[in-house]
Amino acid sequence: MLVLGLVLALAGCGTKSVQRAPVEDRTMPGAVTVPPAPAEQPSTAARPPAGIENAGRPGYYTVKPGDTLIRIGLDNGQNWRDIARWNGLENPNLIEVGQTLRVIPPLGATPATAATPAPAVVVARPVASAPVTASPVPPAVAASGAGSSAAPAVASAPAPAPSSSAGANGDDDIAWIWPARGNIIGGFDEVKNKGLDIAGTLGEPVLAAADGRVVYVGAGLRGYGNLIIVKHNNTYLTAYAHNQTLLVKEDQTVRRGQKIAEMGSSDADRVKLHFEVRRQGKPVDPARYLPAR
Repeated sequence: MLVLGLVLALAGCGTKSVQRAPVEDRTMPGAVTVPPAPAEQPSTAARPPAGIENAGRPGYYTVKPGDTLIRIGLDNGQNWRDIARWNGLENPNLIEVGQTLRVIPPLGATPATAATPAPAVVVARPVASAPVTASPVPPAVAASGAGSSAAPAVASAPAPAPSSSAGANGDDDIAWIWPARGNIIGGFDEVKNKGLDIAGTLGEPVLAAADGRVVYVGAGLRGYGNLIIVKHNNTYLTAYAHNQTLLVKEDQTVRRGQKIAEMGSSDADRVKLHFEVRRQGKPVDPARYLPAR
């Protein structure tokens, strides 16, 4: 019995609960708990468009939605290659809405040559959007339209390059000819039709209206189909649209009356030549310049 009592006493000691110290709240009465500062987030503000400091200045152009470098060149009477070079554009496909571009030559600038491929059909992209990727359009242009095929570029006799030193009246002293012999089926309208529409037959010759240098060959301007743009001097450009076959290449000099294309219906509802004269980029009525028939 003595042994049993001793065992029971030891068991009671082993199951005795341990008293723990109470947890003390040491917060001062009325104290405000300050949460940890959040991690600094990177700024999401859009960067300003390139060249915005020149917006509104004479000789500069601010890119609008839908613009392409080819369109900007045509509307400002310049070679798109020159505009790309003046603005340091390594990729002419990458222009963005709000970007401001120089569209007059800087002092001492020389005309660009066809060293880079023409821009693809890519319109101005919004600021801070994902980069646009597109395959460039090669300067050699294939004819479009059912049953048509591309013709190789035709070499021409060299013509004087457009003068960069013509006087105030010198740039207007151009001997013009009609680029096609058909009837006029669409007259000039500064808003609805920026040139003359001349009827013709498929494959009919399209002629250079005056001496000059080819500054664009391709189909990168919506509504014009297969297009040729010729720069005659610092003042005048001419455009020849909707062709079936293009027979010249960029930076080629052409003479007045030289066959540069064959008439077609690319991006048009019928076979015709759409012919424009641009004076310092602004469309003017070709009938004011062409000789009477």
